[in-house]
Amino acid sequence: MKSVLAAAGVLAPLAAAHSIFQQAGSGSIDFGTSCTRMPPNNSPVTSVGSADLACNVGGSRGVAGLCEVKAGDSFFVEMHAQPNDRSCANEAIGGNHFGPVIVYMAKVSDAKTADGASASWFKVDEFGYDAGSKTWGTDTLNKNCGKRTFKIPSKIPAGDYLVRAEAIALHTAGSSGGAQFYMSCYQVRVAGSSGGQLPAGVKLPGAYSASDPGILINIWGDFGTYKIPGPAVIDQSYF
Repeated sequence: MKSVLAAAGVLAPLAAAHSIFQQAGSGSIDFGTSCTRMPPNNSPVTSVGSADLACNVGGSRGVAGLCEVKAGDSFFVEMHAQPNDRSCANEAIGGNHFGPVIVYMAKVSDAKTADGASASWFKVDEFGYDAGSKTWGTDTLNKNCGKRTFKIPSKIPAGDYLVRAEAIALHTAGSSGGAQFYMSCYQVRVAGSSGGQLPAGVKLPGAYSASDPGILINIWGDFGTYKIPGPAVIDQSYF
């Protein structure tokens, strides 16, 4: 009985450490959650083959809001454990939920109606693991009040996009299906582009395998170099 209670005591804070990418902003503009396809709760997606991997549970449906930015602008996505709790005193994602933070974009005809799973996603930002400082991407979220800031590429076509922010928690990823995927999609309209070519993209689901070395991994052992799942970040010439 004692071992069962002890296990329950460990699992309780881990469950409480689940999180949601919620707000967004660009420069000094805070969009809040106006263009976010908010998941129904802070639970993760755990199957790399699920259609929910694109934009989370219910994320195939659009919302009314649209965040308008210019090509080349900075853009931030923001994660917190509980809905509408933006307190920097609370960890963005805690409970030893260590792992990479990744941002994708996908060109769509209408950001308010695109389903995400049929989109072609290209990666614009990532932070995996820095062995020297023993820092994970999720650590950077906690240090920056949940924010991850990246640049909207300058040389992509103007128009509607989905921005997909993702954190992959690897604390239980030593067995297949143990990785936890936390993602949200944001509806964005990009203006002022100086180019017209889209980078090559991937499908989500489709780009990840349950056996990828960055998904099936024991981070509590000596894992050496960490390989971030998915394609490489697009070439710097797009920025």
